[in-house]
Amino acid sequence: MGLFDRLRNELIDIIEWIDDSNHTLVWRFPRFNNEIKNGAQLIVRPGQQAILVNEGQIADVYGPGRYVLSTQNMPILSTLMGWKYGFESPFKCEVYFVSTRQITDLKWGTPNPILLRDPEFGPIRVRAFGTYSLQAVDAKALLTEVVGTDSNFQTDEITELIRSMITSAFSEAVAELQISALDLAQRYSEVAKTVQEKVVEQIDDEYGLNLPKLVVVNVSLPEEVEKAVDTRTSMGVIGDMNRYQQFQMGNAMTLAAENTAGGGAAEGMGLGVGLAMANRMVPGGMMGGVGAGGGAAMGSAAPPPPPGAWHVAVDGQTQGPFGMQQLAGGISSGQVSPETMVWTAGMQGWQAAGTVPALAQLFSSQAAPPPPPPAAPPAS
Repeated sequence: MGLFDRLRNELIDIIEWIDDSNHTLVWRFPRFNNEIKNGAQLIVRPGQQAILVNEGQIADVYGPGRYVLSTQNMPILSTLMGWKYGFESPFKCEVYFVSTRQITDLKWGTPNPILLRDPEFGPIRVRAFGTYSLQAVDAKALLTEVVGTDSNFQTDEITELIRSMITSAFSEAVAELQISALDLAQRYSEVAKTVQEKVVEQIDDEYGLNLPKLVVVNVSLPEEVEKAVDTRTSMGVIGDMNRYQQFQMGNAMTLAAENTAGGGAAEGMGLGVGLAMANRMVPGGMMGGVGAGGGAAMGSAAPPPPPGAWHVAVDGQTQGPFGMQQLAGGISSGQVSPETMVWTAGMQGWQAAGTVPALAQLFSSQAAPPPPPPAAPPAS
């Protein structure tokens, strides 16, 4: 190989960038010490731009297409080099390729909870995350303000800055729109559009970048706030809490009454539920209290109960009315003792259950039965 052929091979005659990455924004053609050959071909593929830089000054910019580098299609570089009448010799020039396609698989999120003033809950902290796409729209501004002399500029070198801008814009957007935390989910699109516009205002002219798409995927509340919201939702579904408790107690009493296999224990459970239910329904202090062993009458009399209904004094309050079957079950289970004060229609005042003839026999039936009679002698 002759000297001329060796020098000829050192000259670059095809300049192109085959982008096999997904996150490269700017790539510098590796010229090293080689010179660009006069009449070399520059190939710029769709989604790319090529910039020629001579001694630190941006010269010509090329969009997608095939170009033969000559004085006709390098007007700025030809002026800088002083080629008034064309050139025949090789030249040195840096060539940067800029990707102008959208990079779509980028994610953003709030590194720390954002403090917001919610119109319903007051000050709360929320977290948010989503996705966005990035695109270079001004190759000169991007190369001048961001890339500099970086030969391989990746998106992760600027995404930290973009995410910070999105987080700041998200806080401003939610505050301006005055959206309640409970209404954020149905207004994600509105919030995303506002955030996108705020970020584009900052990066378009300054960095030559654009955010074609920004999506809010989720906005989450602190765990304790979510539990409070769930509790509030449950209460809203239930409605009147007092009526719901009465309904639950009534079901329990019905089940206890239907459980005939339980005997006295089932009746006692029915009495216990009835006492609790009566405690919810009868206002406190309606009737005066009675001491543990006292027998004095309790304040004013309760409204006349239906025949056979019994009232029981528990902790100074009137509970009931209870049927005889329920009261018998309470005696059998030990919830009603002979000293428990009771009252029913026809009585002059409250009396100990053991002194009421209608109930005394129930207590006497709790005594142990006498020994069985002796067995009959066998027949002869």
